[in-house]
Amino acid sequence: RLTGQQQEINNLIQRKNAVDEENACLKNEFSNLNQKFKDKSQELKDTEECAQKKEEQNRMVIKNLEEENKGLNTRCADLLNDLEKLRKQEAQWETEKSGNDARIKNLETDLSEAREEMKALRSICSNLSSQVAVKQEELSQKDCDVIKAK
Repeated sequence: RLTGQQQEINNLIQRKNAVDEENACLKNEFSNLNQKFKDKSQELKDTEECAQKKEEQNRMVIKNLEEENKGLNTRCADLLNDLEKLRKQEAQWETEKSGNDARIKNLETDLSEAREEMKALRSICSNLSSQVAVKQEELSQKDCDVIKAK
């Protein structure tokens, strides 16, 4: 009986040693897994912090872009208003130019007519100058005749 119990104790000691060994392996594995869990938890925490920072940066970028867009929209509206004013001014200038072109054409016609009239007057003047020269010659001749007659 004692040998049987001794045998049983030896078996139990072997089982205890095997269980202790398995327990040590499991504790070691648990420790490793626990460390991995801590590492992953820290990594997750770091990633979440980074994501929050990125999200905040993105919010700031979006805010800045919206403000810039608002400014650009205002500038665009101002430029469109300026363009509309310039188009109206251009139309007004075109109307004025058309009127001025017609006036210039009329003035050129008047000038052409005045030149023709000047030509005619020069011709008349030239004829009159010739007639005056002839009359002066006749007058000089008559003066000479009068002087001879005296």
